Amino acid sequence: MRENILIKGKPGIGKTTLIKRLVERLEVEKGGFYTEEMREHGFRVGFRIMTLDGRKGILAHVGIRSKFRVGKYFVNISDIDNMAVDSIISSLNKDIIIIDEIGRMELISEKFKDAVLKALNKRRVLGTIKATSDKFTDEIMKRNDTKVIEINLRNRNNLIDKILSCID
Repeated sequence: MRENILIKGKPGIGKTTLIKRLVERLEVEKGGFYTEEMREHGFRVGFRIMTLDGRKGILAHVGIRSKFRVGKYFVNISDIDNMAVDSIISSLNKDIIIIDEIGRMELISEKFKDAVLKALNKRRVLGTIKATSDKFTDEIMKRNDTKVIEINLRNRNNLIDKILSCID
């Protein structure tokens, strides 16, 4: 059975690091995106969207202005809709779609939510999901075709082979 795999964990625990290592090891056609921290002078100032086909955008940043805000970060809906969503939709014909992350910032976008559901329904998704509860993410995690793996300090260095065996 085709199974979606979502990695759940607290901020900073290593979800994106794990996704990037898995992307390196996956020998299938893949698309989608992951996120990276943006740092200036040793301080985190935002998050970048990195598509697997090499495009870069800004997910959120302290220095941009937007009516959407999560903590100190202003969320860039335009890049979510034009880059993250596009990377998901354009990957619907690939073997696996990487979505890092299904999180508070990304979920501000209705287009993003729609794209996530399309991907989960059509293809295998390997992604990360926020640890805190809300209606949208709770419904995703309850799906019969979705396996949720929790990452923590004890297991974060031992999950690559476990997840790869779930994908094969």
